Amino acid sequence: MGNKPAAAKQEHVKQEEILLKVVPPLDRAYVRWLARDIERIHGFTPQNPRAVKPPDHYIEYMRLNGWLDVDLDDPDLAHLFK
Repeated sequence: MGNKPAAAKQEHVKQEEILLKVVPPLDRAYVRWLARDIERIHGFTPQNPRAVKPPDHYIEYMRLNGWLDVDLDDPDLAHLFK
């Protein structure tokens, strides 16, 4: 209950740190090649995609929940079939 010793009253000294992110110089030809490669990979679409038939138990589950009852003449769905 008495006074605390001076050693216990030390204030925490706040140090400021400045963090730098240093990037090495990049070869322009490599960056161009990488950008072209990424664009080629992400822009790929197969020419003749094959339809995939789901397993029969998926079809039965969808039929029981009414998810296969689709009216193909529905104007809200017309943009999907163009």
